Amino acid sequence: MEFGWTPDQETYRAEVCDFIRSNLPPDWSSRTIAEDEDGGDDEVIQRITKVIVEKKWHIMHWPKEYGGLGLTPWQQLIYSEEATYHRFPSAGGTGTGFVGPMLMAVGTEEQKKSWLPRIAANQIRFCLLNTEPEAGSDLASLRTRAVADGDDYVVNGQKVFISGAHRADYGVMPVRTNPDVPKHAGISYLMVDMRSPGITIRPLINMTGAHEQNEVFLEDVRVPITNRIGAENEGWRLIAGGLSSVRSGATGTNRPAQVKRLFDDVVDYAKNTIVDGVPLSKRPDVRSDLAQMAIELEVAKFMLYRAVWNHVNHNPSPRENSASRLFGSLVSQRMANVAMNTLGLYGLLRKGTKYARLFGRAEQMYKETVYHTIGLGTAEINRTVIAQRGLGLPR
Repeated sequence: MEFGWTPDQETYRAEVCDFIRSNLPPDWSSRTIAEDEDGGDDEVIQRITKVIVEKKWHIMHWPKEYGGLGLTPWQQLIYSEEATYHRFPSAGGTGTGFVGPMLMAVGTEEQKKSWLPRIAANQIRFCLLNTEPEAGSDLASLRTRAVADGDDYVVNGQKVFISGAHRADYGVMPVRTNPDVPKHAGISYLMVDMRSPGITIRPLINMTGAHEQNEVFLEDVRVPITNRIGAENEGWRLIAGGLSSVRSGATGTNRPAQVKRLFDDVVDYAKNTIVDGVPLSKRPDVRSDLAQMAIELEVAKFMLYRAVWNHVNHNPSPRENSASRLFGSLVSQRMANVAMNTLGLYGLLRKGTKYARLFGRAEQMYKETVYHTIGLGTAEINRTVIAQRGLGLPR
């Protein structure tokens, strides 16, 4: 496949790169922040986030009528590539990438006027309250119940593995509003204030030692009916459409760009590390591993481009999105393995350790990538989507 960027797109990429480089401090390459961290009170990240919001690059994909820049998916992809590669802080998250577009599509006028300006101004942080103890890959089996009571829903249930719940102002969650119909048909989507009485958040510390995910318990939590997104009992369509869009990888962390950065770091390390008088880059096993990764990275990149092309041409494909998501996740895991093998015992050292190489990023990514084939739909779920909705295979 021949692929090339237009002159305008190349100019835009140069603008993005200049913006990123001008806002990053000289020592940024030595910092190691996990992909699921928001930087907390880091002054640099707060400053950059403010600049991003002022420039509206966190809502570049929003229509101008809602305060966005109305840019194309290709411009959005270019930004995500460069921002991810340079480990540039992000803004908006679930609010701008998921909740905002959902409100634009099916929200009421009152909801749009109330919520969209605050989301665009980065005044609200959202978390996604999807997964439950018995409803992860099979999200339609969720049991969290919402019963109408006057102007409110009363919600009871439990959510688990919820990223950022301890930092979020609001959560968006699918709940069961009709238990007497087929499981896909009785789900609604609600926005809940995470400070509401009856909500308990318990931390889940992941294998990197970070507090990113949580258990969330809801006991008689009252949620205004006006906080329902879309019609009652029609939430499954929002779940399926939203997850398919997120799985394409065009927004948020650009997986091929993330892997490419580690790949380039490892290549540079191999060229400049002498073992027994010979650079690591001259060893056949290292060269073979890196050559294979270079090929797979190109494949992952163009699979993502294919998913974006479908979107641009108004032909979104769950099959292409799932294929891009799955392959990108597998490549990230394989690159983490290659990095660990190339660094040898140095690869086991964490960031901050005296003899750590590449600032401990190999060790960190090795643990982070375990999640890549689980979150937003397991590898098995993505393979099922590809098989059934792409290849027409039987259930």
